[in-house]
Amino acid sequence: MNCELAHERIVLAAYGELPDDQSHELDRHLISCAECQAERNQLFALQTLAALHPVVEPPANLIARSRLRLEEALDAIPPKRWFERVGEHFFSSVARLQSAPAAAILLLIAGMGAGSLGGFEFAQARAAHAAALNPQTSSAAGPSAPTLAAPTPAEVSSISSIVQQPNSEMVQVDYNEVVPEHIQGSLDDPAIRQLLMLAAQDAASTGIRDNSIGLLAAECRAGHSCNAAGIRDALMVALRYDKNTGVREKALKGLEPYVSDDMRVRDAVLEALLNDSDPRIRTDAINILEPVEADTTVRQVLSTVATSDQNPQIRLVSRQVLRRAPETQ
Repeated sequence: MNCELAHERIVLAAYGELPDDQSHELDRHLISCAECQAERNQLFALQTLAALHPVVEPPANLIARSRLRLEEALDAIPPKRWFERVGEHFFSSVARLQSAPAAAILLLIAGMGAGSLGGFEFAQARAAHAAALNPQTSSAAGPSAPTLAAPTPAEVSSISSIVQQPNSEMVQVDYNEVVPEHIQGSLDDPAIRQLLMLAAQDAASTGIRDNSIGLLAAECRAGHSCNAAGIRDALMVALRYDKNTGVREKALKGLEPYVSDDMRVRDAVLEALLNDSDPRIRTDAINILEPVEADTTVRQVLSTVATSDQNPQIRLVSRQVLRRAPETQ
């Protein structure tokens, strides 16, 4: 058995879905493969962590924000023009026209009508464009249609789409307007904290996330209000999912004062110890867990890391913490 197949069977075995004959074969492989043994131990440690706590439903605010973002993304998709829809319908029907000559004739007539209508709309668009370029001529010929004033660059936050009509100089530009605002206040101000937590989710700017997480973490380490339903949640999300090492490191340090009192914080730090890609963060996680090293779950994870982790420094630090730990909490 190779390691790739063993990895698949380890997962099945962990959930009791591996047949007995394959289970025996997997056991024989694990005896001679330290890497697969380590993976199995880590998976069992994660199962132990998960079994200690019930499944938590996502907050209603998170669901509402996700739906709002999805609706905004769908609204940003430019609608298809009538001629695009007609073209799609035409090409999807071509395959069926070979056995339906009468339908082909009707479709041809409909296409000619659509072409005439398109030509009429095109002529109207050219006339409107010419009138816009020559206002004096249009005023002499009669009253002109009202035109919209172009927005100033400061009013435009982004361009969502640019569509040019076929065979025409007419262009439709969809843009998003925003009115820049600013707010100034203390870090204890609820409005400031709310904006910092929103900035911590800014996927477009690592610098914004780094600054916001750094400020929130400093508030927690200073002993200021760091409620579990707000700032701590933002720090735990950053520790688990942020791709930037510096942001995760600041989030970990901000959670340190609460590892003894908040079991959710403890679990987030344990996940960082097992899964984070940066050895420095994993080492910091071990040191942060030292005050609660007598906890059964913490001792189990530290024991797994101390015996099977691939990083010798992390194995050493884990063993040192375990030696200083009492046997039971």
